[in-house]
Amino acid sequence: MTQDAIDQTVFDDLKDAAGAEFVVELVATFLDEAPGMIADLRAALETADTDGFRRAAHSLKSNANVFGAHALAEPARDLELTSDARATPEVLALLDQVDSEFSRAAAALASLQND
Repeated sequence: MTQDAIDQTVFDDLKDAAGAEFVVELVATFLDEAPGMIADLRAALETADTDGFRRAAHSLKSNANVFGAHALAEPARDLELTSDARATPEVLALLDQVDSEFSRAAAALASLQND
């Protein structure tokens, strides 16, 4: 069974705590900045910048968890925990999973914004 792109309970709790209007701004910022975080992951991988790789993975993981995008946060966490920034088959597969899960999370968040 595929995990939901967004944990509705986490998203609703965020709206209750921060206010629906502010969450609209947070989502817009995330949708604007996350592609850059993913690009930073790939750039750090190309230059073997382990610290930059971990920072980008950590930022993506943390931001995804704020919205309940656990299916995105999980591969980002796995990337954050890698020992170094090398393009191993496992790392490349995790990056592909990040790309795919970001697409799902972005679509789900955009849909939730319209609710």
